Amino acid sequence: MANAGLRAYREVLRLVRRLPADARPYYAKYARENFVNYRHLSADDDLVALLRRAYAHSAWVLSKYSIDADVAAGRLKEVCSADGGV
Repeated sequence: MANAGLRAYREVLRLVRRLPADARPYYAKYARENFVNYRHLSADDDLVALLRRAYAHSAWVLSKYSIDADVAAGRLKEVCSADGGV
């Protein structure tokens, strides 16, 4: 589970590329700030909760821009669920 946060961050940045060009900088910065704020998390339970939150928030943002979250965020869901989340 040590690299789950990094893998989730990578997938979130891939999803940001699917957003409209004018929204990408905001969401890329938002994702980075959130992942940096929680990088020292030690408890696995806390990480699972954050992975679940990352998936839910990503799905919401994608749906906000009329992007099919089930298709687009499939890899993020795999990353999050492989480590006990989603």
